[in-house]
Amino acid sequence: MRKTLLVTGGAGFIGSNFVHFMLRNRPEYDIIVLDCLAYAGSLDNLPDAVKQPDQSSGSAFRYGDICNADLVNALTAESDKIVHFAAESHVSRSIVDSWRCVQTNIIGSQTLVDAVRKGNGRVERMVHISSSEVYGEAVTPQMDEAHPLNPKSPYAGAKCGADRMVYAYCATYDLPVVTLRPFNTYGPRQHIEKLVPRFITHVLTGQALPLHGRGEAMRDFTHVDDLCRAVDLALHAPLEQVRGEVFNVASGTCRSVRGIAQDIARLMDADPGRVIQLPDRPGQVARQCGDFAKIHRTLGWSPTIPWDSGLRTAIDWYAQNPDSWRKQALFSTQPILQPDGRIALH
Repeated sequence: MRKTLLVTGGAGFIGSNFVHFMLRNRPEYDIIVLDCLAYAGSLDNLPDAVKQPDQSSGSAFRYGDICNADLVNALTAESDKIVHFAAESHVSRSIVDSWRCVQTNIIGSQTLVDAVRKGNGRVERMVHISSSEVYGEAVTPQMDEAHPLNPKSPYAGAKCGADRMVYAYCATYDLPVVTLRPFNTYGPRQHIEKLVPRFITHVLTGQALPLHGRGEAMRDFTHVDDLCRAVDLALHAPLEQVRGEVFNVASGTCRSVRGIAQDIARLMDADPGRVIQLPDRPGQVARQCGDFAKIHRTLGWSPTIPWDSGLRTAIDWYAQNPDSWRKQALFSTQPILQPDGRIALH
């Protein structure tokens, strides 16, 4: 029996990779993508089966805002399962425009879970994609799901609000919801404002690698294909194992931003010492490293894509698809007011 899967934010980086993943691995689903096609979303990211469906396919693209309750209610009423990616997802951009971040991340998520509530059991499962940014600064070497929530940027605060709003609806109305908190994700189709594609495209265009501060901030990165597997497992596990639960998706390995720049330069035969120093970003988190023991124990998930191999797939994609990312250049930096009153690009 065919099922209908609603993917919000499905034209963005992780959402579109997940749509491709599901069409390859779960042909029993018709996929509806809801996306407002903001700067980080593009129809170019989506497979033809969604953009140009034939009459035999129930998959389709729907243009619209996650905060539009009438539209979200209608699409939810058609859906058996939901994966909620829709978000404003860039820290620097949230510092410049926090209102939009709050509107999309908190109000959009509330609009969606309210639609699930109104559906009276129509939706069998909803997977909410949160973020490791809700944790803020690491207070333990590896951050598990019980780590304190201390967000340090407007983006992180908005994702934290959405995370807890979704849980509150699950607790109050017994909704079939599970939350994933991915740490940093990288791979094909990611907007060049993000760290890994920013370094890759700077090398491809002959520019120096931009580092915030001394590049000493430590991050945990997972390839997008590994994250897609985690979402798939959360979507299909027995409901009693996952209802109301939160799972980290992480590699368990911490890398400095400078080290990431050097790895990319090495793989691209570029000069790793050719860098440009940027001021540290306000609200910068010095260290995050994820503990994925819970999702491994419950769902059997572990990361499988080695760092160098994952970077090579990303490098190859950006090298082969310049038309997909060159037009993003105007959106790749944000002017942010510094404590000393100067404006600096981040």
